[in-house]
Amino acid sequence: MGSLEDLRLVDGPVVWFSWAAAAAGLAYLLWHGVIRHSVSRHSAARSAAVVAAVAVLAAALVAAVHWFLIYAVAVFADELPWEPLAWSFPAVAALLLWLLCLAGLHGSGRIRRRLRRSAAATAAFLAVLTLSAIQINSYFGLNHTVSDLTGTAVARIQPLEAALTRAAGGPAAIDLARWRAPTHLASGVVRKASIPGTVSGFSSREAYVYLPPAYQSSPRPALPVLVLFSGQPGGPADWLTGGALRNRLDRFAAGHAGVAPVVVVVDPNGSQSANTLCMDSRIAQADTFLARDVPDWIKTTLAVDPDHRQWAAGGFSFGGTCAMQMVTRHPDLYSAALSFSSEREPALAKEREKTVEAAFGGDTGAFDRQPPLHHMAERRFDGHGVYLAVGEDDAEFAGYMDEIAAAARNAGFAVETRRIADTGHSWATAATGLPGGLDFLARRWGITP
Repeated sequence: MGSLEDLRLVDGPVVWFSWAAAAAGLAYLLWHGVIRHSVSRHSAARSAAVVAAVAVLAAALVAAVHWFLIYAVAVFADELPWEPLAWSFPAVAALLLWLLCLAGLHGSGRIRRRLRRSAAATAAFLAVLTLSAIQINSYFGLNHTVSDLTGTAVARIQPLEAALTRAAGGPAAIDLARWRAPTHLASGVVRKASIPGTVSGFSSREAYVYLPPAYQSSPRPALPVLVLFSGQPGGPADWLTGGALRNRLDRFAAGHAGVAPVVVVVDPNGSQSANTLCMDSRIAQADTFLARDVPDWIKTTLAVDPDHRQWAAGGFSFGGTCAMQMVTRHPDLYSAALSFSSEREPALAKEREKTVEAAFGGDTGAFDRQPPLHHMAERRFDGHGVYLAVGEDDAEFAGYMDEIAAAARNAGFAVETRRIADTGHSWATAATGLPGGLDFLARRWGITP
């Protein structure tokens, strides 16, 4: 990987330079868009009034767009955290100042001079916009490097080859308790694969498969399975970038003689912006895909432990909600869940009635039978486990976690909760919380260091 692709976007020189460029850009926009014209008129009060008006209008535009995305078109089911909204403010303010700069250039001398100032104002605006984008990205913790942003590293992942499948020749997988690690183990690998919606008819994006070092040995041990889901909007690749999945699993395997779960990151939505609610409804047959097609594909394609007591589901945000849906709706398939920043219940929009209408044609009773809280109130889950984690600064979802944890304990789940320090509703919560979740599963699966 080249040095440009390795360049980090969340710390180091890129962040330092973006701060300096944005400060210079904002100063330029203020001077040429507001102050310079007021100085010529000897009116400091006018400058202050214009700057205040720009600030108020920028804040109003951010609030209006946020309201529109949440309540009008329901792009997001929950309100966005205040940090990305706050970092949207300087970008919008810079846009308004840029427009003032361009307006001030009208009829102000030679065309060449106007073009130079126009280009300078545009560069200044882009500098502020870049800083806002970098800070918003840093909050959500999704793209750590240029290669994460461009997708080049993920694009280089190879398709799952026959030698790594169950059908490949060689000894059958043996019981993990009887397996002995060889002196030298290969490293864990990540591959991509297409999982057909044979029963559900669902069309998903490519899945990603992590195969730990022990999987490379001969004979292979029958390893446990962890099925992961990403947030929404998003896709399976987010677990590789924001979730730092390979790094976390390699570290776990290094501390357990090469043993780690076989991890399959699947797509329950079908596209970046789609939301199937992780259930069977008028929208899609997502539950059938995850409960029939995915397990069938895993068992016929990969050499894993067929005992579903050794299987778990996990995810972040939408994916965390989906994991809870799987373990409560299909406890015979998934005996545990790792749920990072889970919603209280599946949702398409802030207003619950919009979700009910889209998914079940307004049949509230049909929807009410779907959420994990309903299942935990109706049945027992003794012998099953749930690991719940949330960002310490994510107050709304911390409340959801406490409610879900209490319901899970009452239903017989073994429950462990964790608040991740210095994180909000971001991939940092999932990446930081995953090692604890793997330890939780390891104790249940009998995987020892």
